[in-house]
Amino acid sequence: MTPSGAVPDGAPPRPALVLGTLILVAAVANLNLSVANVALPAIGRAFDSSQTMLDLVAVGYSLGLAASVLYLGAFGDRYGRKLLLILGVSLSVPACLLAAHAGSDVMLVCARVLGGLAAGMAYPTTLALIAALWRGGPRIHAIALWSGIGGAISAMGPLLAGAALQRWWWGSVFLLTLPLALVALILAVRCVPAHVNESTEPVDHLGGVLSVVLVAALVLAVNFAPSPGSGAAAAGLALVSLAATVAFVLRQRRASNPLYDLTIAARRTFWVAAVAGTIVFGSLMGAVFIGQQFMQNVLGYTALQGGAAILPSPLMMTLVAPYSAKLVERRGSRFTLLLGYLFCLLAFLTMLLLWHEHIAYWRVGLAYALIGVGIGLAGTPASRSLTSSVPVPRVGMASGTADLQRDLGGAIMQSVLGALLTAGYVRSISTQVRELPQSPEIAQAVVSELQKSFASAADTAQRYPRHAAEIIEGARNAFLAGDRWAYSAAIIAILLGMALVARYYPRHPEENRLLASYQDEDGTPAGAPTPARGAG
Repeated sequence: MTPSGAVPDGAPPRPALVLGTLILVAAVANLNLSVANVALPAIGRAFDSSQTMLDLVAVGYSLGLAASVLYLGAFGDRYGRKLLLILGVSLSVPACLLAAHAGSDVMLVCARVLGGLAAGMAYPTTLALIAALWRGGPRIHAIALWSGIGGAISAMGPLLAGAALQRWWWGSVFLLTLPLALVALILAVRCVPAHVNESTEPVDHLGGVLSVVLVAALVLAVNFAPSPGSGAAAAGLALVSLAATVAFVLRQRRASNPLYDLTIAARRTFWVAAVAGTIVFGSLMGAVFIGQQFMQNVLGYTALQGGAAILPSPLMMTLVAPYSAKLVERRGSRFTLLLGYLFCLLAFLTMLLLWHEHIAYWRVGLAYALIGVGIGLAGTPASRSLTSSVPVPRVGMASGTADLQRDLGGAIMQSVLGALLTAGYVRSISTQVRELPQSPEIAQAVVSELQKSFASAADTAQRYPRHAAEIIEGARNAFLAGDRWAYSAAIIAILLGMALVARYYPRHPEENRLLASYQDEDGTPAGAPTPARGAG
């Protein structure tokens, strides 16, 4: 007889219902991650926000999620993944309500961080449960569906947000996930098994706190770096992140039960997949973040048109995900990762070379279709390599790392690309102002307003109707100068990721040998059933 809560061979009972529930829970987190991007221009107008503050609104959710996933993943392994799943979905409801009715952009950023913490409870737990409940070929296909459909739902966020903005105020985009959250909560309580392959070891709380500090300080440092007058704050945050990283590594080496086992993290199938996934998932978030502003600010798309414009991305993710699982089984993770990287590279080359003013939509759609194929191919091998490289009772470490791929990768890529966009925009505005014949007559306060963001420049144009056309045109040119910097940086990151995978990730036969040796070393075949800790 199978112990209560234990896993039968290959997959759990009612696998389709359980997997559907986990994907729906992930959808709540994924939608909340992406809806803010479409609303950024409207938020900027509502609060007269600087570009740096808009970057923080966009990255706040990823910041909360990325900073908490390692700590909360260990909590789930020890105290119950189902419990953490339910708590996370429940907390997402007040977080969405607070964001929708925020009275300032500072309050909105805080609400986004709170929502990210809620997602940090629920989202990594979905992958941890897949790794605990499935094994072998069924696990690869379950991860492919979780990754492909989850990424597609995330990319659908801008369309739904655009539709909401056509009828309601900017805060409505943060209410879109409430119906999904309620359905996901009911299904999670009724369908998800509890206490399967969980750990009985204590949680490293000091290591957890250090992990929160190092990730949060790193993301904030990158965001503040390009902001005028924030150099000291950015440098201080960078030093805090560096100190926390050193302390975290020392703690993990000495702790009897480390939060993040550095021996496991040193496995090639783990660390290479972690870095590779961080770059490729970050590319998706960066593409949506910059692309939405480009379409609305430069091409003049409405919020709905901007959201609809990226539909090729989720469509291709969904179509490609099943083939990604087959490629992993036949050709290995290395080949599939490199193929995904190639499509992401083509996507950013399209943005760099073909995106400018007055372009036809096919150029926009082509870029998003290419990045959809890239993410659809790369998502499965990145997540599968992580979960197959750790013992199942500690799979929270793998699921936390998989979420860091998306969320830390997304936060860093959005922050870096947003910083480069800001720097390029400010430099271009300054150059344009200096070259004007009437430059000495322009007040510094007006120049500062023009430099804040495109939305601020648009507001300035309304105050000076005689020069409105010139101001808007100058802001568009400045935005285009900044986004070229951002796309170029993304291309460099993707090329570095491809080189890393090609050099260090093992080929298919060696990958299979290494994963088998890790399973033998850990003492339990990955995903194999073990007695449950309790009924659920």
